[in-house]
Amino acid sequence: MKRIIFTFIMGFSFFGLLGQTHKFKTVDVAEFANAVADTSYVVLDVRTPAEHSEGHIPGTHLNIDVLDDSYTEVALNALPKDKPVALYCRSGNRSKNAARILAENGYQVLELGTGFRGWVAAGKKVETEKK
Repeated sequence: MKRIIFTFIMGFSFFGLLGQTHKFKTVDVAEFANAVADTSYVVLDVRTPAEHSEGHIPGTHLNIDVLDDSYTEVALNALPKDKPVALYCRSGNRSKNAARILAENGYQVLELGTGFRGWVAAGKKVETEKK
């Protein structure tokens, strides 16, 4: 009986490990604003360069387009692993994919669920490229 229980527990443990996913945290504008204000975060805009130049969240360190085929390679080479990453896109769709990729590669990731649009709708400050 003990052997059956032990086997049962070990089986669930093994399948639990197989089903593990690397997670990231999706947050609202207020929590994202706190993260951006914390200098320990690297702030990443995963929109296109054109979208970024039209306006971005102040304190954004990098703009790496998640739709670009080289996103993973560029992001893994550009982002330090010892700092958490706070990232966003336009509406929160593309950023979930970008966050998943980084989380799968060992990064601690915070993702703005409503994206840049949510940031703007909340009345938060925006920076634009100087021409």
